[in-house]
Amino acid sequence: PRLGAWRSFLEAHARLARRLDDELRASHGISLAEYDALLQLARAPGRRLRMNQLADRVILSRSGITRLVDRLEAAGLVERRSCPTDARGAEAVLTEAGLERLRRAARTHLAGIERYFVSVVDPTDLPTIERALGAVARRACPGTDPALPSVEDGSDPTPDPAEDGRPTAGPAGCRASRGAGPSC
Repeated sequence: PRLGAWRSFLEAHARLARRLDDELRASHGISLAEYDALLQLARAPGRRLRMNQLADRVILSRSGITRLVDRLEAAGLVERRSCPTDARGAEAVLTEAGLERLRRAARTHLAGIERYFVSVVDPTDLPTIERALGAVARRACPGTDPALPSVEDGSDPTPDPAEDGRPTAGPAGCRASRGAGPSC
């Protein structure tokens, strides 16, 4: 019974992500991951992020973000530039065309979120869902929550499975291993 909420979350997330992805592709020719990358760049200072920062924010592997940025660059939505503070690094920079595509796609995306999520959930439940999933996200990446132990203070933020019987594996994009600490 305790896993019912987990299964419902996984199923809802998978179905909603697939539906939002389909709508963005059909209306704007971009995937949900591409939309997310454009959004992360739009929110970043100077509308630019190092490739590893972008990969962490959209929860993709380094090779996955490289392919995604390659597609966005070929479409003229992103430019790849040398990092001004580290010549070895590359940055993805949002172009004006990318910002315009993001603005148009945002209408479709936000309408989908309203249609498939916000309008379906009781308004009084939304703060509870936000609080609960925020706690889950912070627990999955312990270094991001000051209330949880972090690698910097020398404690091991990964619970021992023998203590509570629950698995310790976190979501993609957050790697935690004993002694190595989290990487979110």
